[in-house]
Amino acid sequence: MSKTKFTIKDLRKLYPTDDACLESLWQGRYGTLKECPECKRETSFHRIKSKPVYSCKFCGFQISPTAGTIFHKTHVPLTTWFELIFDFSISKNGISAKEIERRTGVANKTALRMGKRIRLLFSHSGDILKNTVEVDETYMGGKRPGKRGRGAEGKVPVVGLIERKGNVIASVTADTKKKTVMPLITSNVAHDALIVTDEYRSYSSVKKTYRHMTVNHGSHEFVSGMAHTNTIENFWGQLKRSVNGTFHAVSPAYLQSYVDEFVYRYNHRNSDQHIFHLMLSGAVKHAV
Repeated sequence: MSKTKFTIKDLRKLYPTDDACLESLWQGRYGTLKECPECKRETSFHRIKSKPVYSCKFCGFQISPTAGTIFHKTHVPLTTWFELIFDFSISKNGISAKEIERRTGVANKTALRMGKRIRLLFSHSGDILKNTVEVDETYMGGKRPGKRGRGAEGKVPVVGLIERKGNVIASVTADTKKKTVMPLITSNVAHDALIVTDEYRSYSSVKKTYRHMTVNHGSHEFVSGMAHTNTIENFWGQLKRSVNGTFHAVSPAYLQSYVDEFVYRYNHRNSDQHIFHLMLSGAVKHAV
């Protein structure tokens, strides 16, 4: 979690009203705008009190700071949105639609939509992983009878790559075949990195491109010097406990957005900025 202290009391002091929230969005999106897109004159913009828009002082052209963002055409107060984004930023286990209902008082359909839109903000930076990178896969879908792990019925695979003491990348995939896994590795890991995996045959081609170490889980070997996948397995443990405990079941169609949420929190755990501010910055840039 971010090192910067920022509490709900601080949030309410900064954004006590919808007007304060709207001004923050305006400054984030258009604070440097000096020329009207319509009349092309150097101008300033003033707030129209009756609507959540700003108007050119010359031609009256109006710009909405919420248009094209997660707040687009919302009827929920912006203060409610900001507090919910804050709740997401400090949560370790995620927030379900039912919990959004309880916290905000909105209907279930609105709660689902709000949660879905906020999760759009959890996009990873796309940084290339370096040094020592662990690669592993897990299977999401809750407890089911029958075989566990690889080959389990009705579960969705997620492939993860994690740089020790660095960032993680996790992708929901159709399968864990070599033709699926290898492009994820080559497009996200520096070619001079050391990759550590278990003995799964889909990783057999890693050695053709990278330095490669393996740990033999099938023989109950879990650590052999630098060869272990404990870092990525710890991440899987947190992800699974949170998804199973908070959401109970997640549709495969939306699973990536939930995975992205936990990846984002992990990757910003040591950020100098509070995650709320990072998310708010993303909110003014992210089109829906």
